[in-house]
Amino acid sequence: MGKAVFVASGKGGVGKTSFTAGVASCLAAMRFRTLCIDADVGLRNLDIPLGMNDITALDLGDVLRRDAALGDAAAEHPDIPGLYLLAAPPSMDDEELKLLPALISYAASAYDFCLVDGPAGLGSIVQSCSKVSGTGIIVTTPDRTSLRDAEAAARLFERVGGRHLELRLALNRARPSLMASGGAPNADDAMDAVGIPLIGVVPEDERVIASSNRGEALVLTASDGAAAAYLRIAKRLVGESVPIAKEFLR
Repeated sequence: MGKAVFVASGKGGVGKTSFTAGVASCLAAMRFRTLCIDADVGLRNLDIPLGMNDITALDLGDVLRRDAALGDAAAEHPDIPGLYLLAAPPSMDDEELKLLPALISYAASAYDFCLVDGPAGLGSIVQSCSKVSGTGIIVTTPDRTSLRDAEAAARLFERVGGRHLELRLALNRARPSLMASGGAPNADDAMDAVGIPLIGVVPEDERVIASSNRGEALVLTASDGAAAAYLRIAKRLVGESVPIAKEFLR
C-alpha cells in the first residue's frame, strides 16, 4: 500500500506546483514509483516544472469518466524512470468530483506515492483530496499574509480530514538573511503561526523559475539550493530523520 499526499496552499502564488514537482522528482529518483495528479482543474500546469510539457494525451477527466484506465492515462517522465503524471482536465462536473477520492485511494495502492497538486484555496476539490490522503502538506511563503491563509487551511483540513490526516507545513522561497534580520518570519515563527509541524524549508532559488521556463525538471540540473531541499523533504516523507538547517530556525 502506497501513500497519498495532497499538496495545498491557503493562497495562490506560493510555489505549490513547483514544490510538488520537485519533491515528486526526488521520490522517483529514490526509486519510489511516484504518480503526480494535477487536480488544478482548468489550470493545468504541473507538467511544466516536471519537464513533461504537453506529452500527455489523456487526463484526469478521462479516468474519472472511465474512458481510460489510470495506467494508460498516466504518462511516464522521459528522463526520470518511475515518475508519472496524470494531467488536469479542462473541467470537472459534480459526478466526477464525487469519484475523485476513490481514484486517489486506488492510485495510492498502485504506486508507492501519489502526490496530488490541488488548486489554491480551500475549495471542494482540495477538501475531497484531504478526506482520503494520509498526509497533507500546506505550502506557504514566509510572509504574514501567506501564513494567515495557511493557518485557515490547516484548521479546515483538520476538520475535514479527521484524525487520519497528518498535516505538515512547507516553507517555500525562504531567504535566511531576511529571516536573520527580522524582516521575515523564520521556520519557528511559521510553525507557531500555522500550528502544525514543519516538513521542510525550501530556499529562494532562481533556478526553479529558470528550469521551469526551459521545460526541464530542476533536479536533473541542480543538486543544491531548492533541489537539495526537495530531496530532504522527500527523505522525510519516507521516514528518514533529516534535520532542518539551522539558518532557518531561531
